[in-house]
Amino acid sequence: MSNKTIVITRPSGQARQLSEALQASLLKSGFTPDVTPQIISLPLLTIAPKGDDVLRGQIATALKTADLAIFVSPNAIECTMRLLEQSWQGFSDKPMPIGVMGGSSMAALKNHGIGVESHPTKIILPQNNAQWDSEGLWAELQKLNWDWSSKTVIIFKGEGGRDWLADTLKNVGAQVETFSVYARVPLDLNSPAWDDIHEMDFAKSLWLLTSSEAVRYLGQAKLPLDIATAICPHHNIADAAEQIGFGEVFTCEPGDEALIAASQAWLSI
Repeated sequence: MSNKTIVITRPSGQARQLSEALQASLLKSGFTPDVTPQIISLPLLTIAPKGDDVLRGQIATALKTADLAIFVSPNAIECTMRLLEQSWQGFSDKPMPIGVMGGSSMAALKNHGIGVESHPTKIILPQNNAQWDSEGLWAELQKLNWDWSSKTVIIFKGEGGRDWLADTLKNVGAQVETFSVYARVPLDLNSPAWDDIHEMDFAKSLWLLTSSEAVRYLGQAKLPLDIATAICPHHNIADAAEQIGFGEVFTCEPGDEALIAASQAWLSI
C-alpha cells in the first residue's frame, strides 16, 4: 500500500462521489493496490439547509416576477429545491432562465428535471470550463444584451460567500434579491474526523481544496501544511491555500475530472 494520502475536504456527500470517482479512475489507469494512496474524507464544512416557511414564501413570491435566477453552487440548487418542493416551472409567470457557474450545478439541475422538460428551461453556463466562476457567468449573461435596469435577478446562495456577481448586477442597474438557503457549519476541531489526518505523513499528502471558506477554516487547525501539497480548481482558492501556509499549491481547471487528472499526475511524481 502506498504511503501517499489524498485528502478530500468537501462536505460528506460530495466527498463520497469524488472519492469513488477517483478510486475508479486510478484502477482504470493501472494503479495497483501497492501504489494506491489512502483517500481520506475531511468534511471541513457541513451544509445545513434552511427550511422555514417564511423563507419558502418569500422565495415563491420573488420567483413569480423574476427575469433570471442564479444558483451559485450545487448546494444552492439542492437546498432550494428541497425547500420549495415544487416543479421549478410552476413558480414563474413567464419562462425564466437559470444561470449557473459550473458543470456540477448543471448536473444538479438535471437531477431535478430542470432543463430537460418538454419545453426546457434555458440554462446559462460559461462555455469554457476554465471560466466556471462568477466572472465567467457574467461574461455569458452580457451576451443576452439585456437592459439590466429593467430586470429583476434572484441569487440563491449560502450564508456569507462572495457577493461579486450581485454587486456587478446592481452596478448595471438590475434589481437583485439574494436568498441564503443554507449555512456552512465548520467541522469541530475535536471531531474524530481529524484522527487520520494527525497520523498521516504530511510530506506525502495531497489536499483537494474546493472552497475558499473551507481553506480559511483549515488554517485554524494548526497543521504542518508547509510540507503538504494542495490542488485547487480556482485561483481564489489557491490564494487562500497559500495564505494558510501550504508548501506547494497547484491550480487545475474546475470540475472533478480535472481534480482527478491532477491527482494522478501528483501520484506519478
